[in-house]
Amino acid sequence: MTVHPKLQPRSPVPSDIEVSQQIVSEVGLLPIADLASEAGLEPDEVIPWGFSKAKVQLKTTLDRLKHSPDGNYIVCTGINPTPLGEGKSTTTIGLAQALGAILNKKSFACIRQPSQGPTFGIKGGAAGGGYAQVVPMEEFNLHLTGDIHAITAANNLLAAAIDTRMLHEDSQSDEALYKRLCLSGKPFPPVMKKRLVKLGIDPNKSPEDLTAEERAKFARLDFAKETITWQRVLDTCDRHLRKVTVGKGQTIQPRGTVKGETPREEHIRETGFDITVASEIMAVLALANDLPDLREKLGNMVVGYSKAGEPITSDDLGCGGALTVLMKDALLPTLMQTVERTPVLVHAGPFANIAIGNSSIVADKLALKLAGEDGYVVTEAGFGADIGMEKFFNIKCRESGLKPKCAVIVATVRALKMHGGGPPVSAGKPLASEYKEENIPLVTAGCSNLVKHIQNAKKFGVNVVVAINQFKTDTAEEMNAIRDASLEAGAFDAVVSNHWAEGGKGAEALGHAVIMACKANDETNFKFLYDLNSPIREKVETISKEIYGADGVDFSELAEQQIRQYESSGFGNLPICIAKTQYSFSCDPKAKGVPKGFRIYVREIRSCVGAGFLYPICGDIMTIPGLPTRPGFYDVDIDTSTGQVLGLF
Repeated sequence: MTVHPKLQPRSPVPSDIEVSQQIVSEVGLLPIADLASEAGLEPDEVIPWGFSKAKVQLKTTLDRLKHSPDGNYIVCTGINPTPLGEGKSTTTIGLAQALGAILNKKSFACIRQPSQGPTFGIKGGAAGGGYAQVVPMEEFNLHLTGDIHAITAANNLLAAAIDTRMLHEDSQSDEALYKRLCLSGKPFPPVMKKRLVKLGIDPNKSPEDLTAEERAKFARLDFAKETITWQRVLDTCDRHLRKVTVGKGQTIQPRGTVKGETPREEHIRETGFDITVASEIMAVLALANDLPDLREKLGNMVVGYSKAGEPITSDDLGCGGALTVLMKDALLPTLMQTVERTPVLVHAGPFANIAIGNSSIVADKLALKLAGEDGYVVTEAGFGADIGMEKFFNIKCRESGLKPKCAVIVATVRALKMHGGGPPVSAGKPLASEYKEENIPLVTAGCSNLVKHIQNAKKFGVNVVVAINQFKTDTAEEMNAIRDASLEAGAFDAVVSNHWAEGGKGAEALGHAVIMACKANDETNFKFLYDLNSPIREKVETISKEIYGADGVDFSELAEQQIRQYESSGFGNLPICIAKTQYSFSCDPKAKGVPKGFRIYVREIRSCVGAGFLYPICGDIMTIPGLPTRPGFYDVDIDTSTGQVLGLF
């Protein structure tokens, strides 16, 4: 096996893409087969995808390791960030590098796959940064192994099925529709048998055996068009697709019209696009436990309601099996490596506002088995801890059955100064002088935000370590103020970490603190914030009051109606995934620190029944962002003589 030189960070730190290309050309990547072997994988458990990445066979590996003990489970989250981000992904990678490359522990990082929306938009990708990143970052941030494309294909197949079914139901009688759906002389396929069971019809009957009443009941879904929630998706920021009109290009003549007549207005409807990572299919991928569970969840996705108020699922449309076929390879996590050649499992990337904002359950389970009893798995929870961490505990851990031993909360001097009353921070604009010069009073005032996050994490019964992510303008006194406030708030430890500039060596102290926190943690203390069987309204109020500090919750008339509908449909026992801004505990992104005297307003509640949660919409949440005046793609190009990507970030 080739012996590679150790990481030698440069100063000043080059751009992320320059670091990645330095590692590839000078330090050298581990061939994917060697990386997999060092990670504990057998050759038949790995599907190579070029030189530097591979898919990992789930069932084969987990079956082999099913009796092995799990490693130590760590979630990495952060305070309410500035629009520039405070380095959760970078800290996740830096901590894993410290544990693996510096402290010689078996370690894995589990992170989300980034959307191409922010990659070519304003924020950039999510490979980490500096000398704490996944490499090659170009591959990580672009197509990777095609999982997001598979989600796009599956989502849009289901969208096409909805409009097609409405068109055919409108253009045919019950009997004609039934005969075309259920072919004479052929048995019902499994997806149709599932619908028969749902309708109380004997699934062992042949298509010819159903009565006229049963045929009509089976064939006609009878969509109430205004209840359809399923939208089309693409992995691009495009505000112009938020609202679109479909149905203008019909080729089938509806009943009651003559050839050449303009289609009736009811066959044209307004819908829209979401960004792919906001698709429920992405949330399903993140929360599925295995292939059978993926099939069940995809089939159970509710896309709308009938005129009689009955939920209509993708399996009712006959689509669940086909969606699973499109998603079967996407269920396999992708193995990559850090700049210090420690293993990373990249998988899923659900939108952190409207979904859980966490990497997948299967990646975490796989990594925990491979790490073993003395190993460590660092998984990332997106956005501020009030969103990502709360959903990690109450939704992801509830679904997976896994119990974390430590929560790492990332804080920066910059963000705490903002929360302490500093000037606004905007992407693409120079930072104000307050952020470049020492200002202890601003830091101290802003620590109230960090303290609230520490208190929230401790409500779940886990030890908390604060990672003070160091920037070059931070002073020792400012970072000491953060440490003092953290310890006083009950953090197990608070440690300065400089992994961006130094790699794993810069996070060595953080690694030691996390090891000690895991050893001291009592898993029996872990608890959820609310009982699933509590009413929907009560669960929303519990999160809003306990995590955000709100005085109460107000529900719109639409939200009240939806609560009644969900509870009558049997969805009232699902966990809650609140969609709100990541920049504040409140729904007002401008309200910094720890706002007081506010209420949460729920304008509507949407369902992700397949994924297994309800998400109240609070504030102005976009499910497909727009591009800025100067998108990131201006800087991206390629050296046509070498094929090397230029200027990604």
